[in-house]
Amino acid sequence: MTINFTLDISIANQQLQVLQHDQVSSHYSVSTAKNGVGERRGSGCTPRGWHVIRAKIGEGLPLYAVLVGRRFTGEIYSPALASAQPERDWILTRILWLGGLEPGKNRYGEVDTTWRYIYIHGCPDELMTGNPDSHGCIRMRNADVLDLFAHVSVGTKVFIHD
Repeated sequence: MTINFTLDISIANQQLQVLQHDQVSSHYSVSTAKNGVGERRGSGCTPRGWHVIRAKIGEGLPLYAVLVGRRFTGEIYSPALASAQPERDWILTRILWLGGLEPGKNRYGEVDTTWRYIYIHGCPDELMTGNPDSHGCIRMRNADVLDLFAHVSVGTKVFIHD
């Protein structure tokens, strides 16, 4: 039996809820874009509307694995690595790559979520302060993104709203 999940991401609450048969089965803190909401390429904003998980990346990688361009670099995040590279935008542990489902809003052209490379991904846990601070993606604590990754599949619907 396939379990039907939907992810609901509230930008106002900085929270991701996992809905199973329209009931909240779990929830996680997230960090969305410091530039607020918006769909345009280059905006640094988190896109709204209906999306789908188009790819799951990082299966089997260790906790705190560093990913660049959706590939494992061989590095494991640590405070020493962060100190040596303070300006780096860390993508850690797992990636859930999103694709927009609404033509003209978050799909195709200058508003295409997929080609903006918008992900749900792990980040340094110390950056999870309850405030919007990403470059457009939805950031999560590493243990949380690992747990979420294990329970969702490609094709899971994601609704992002103010």
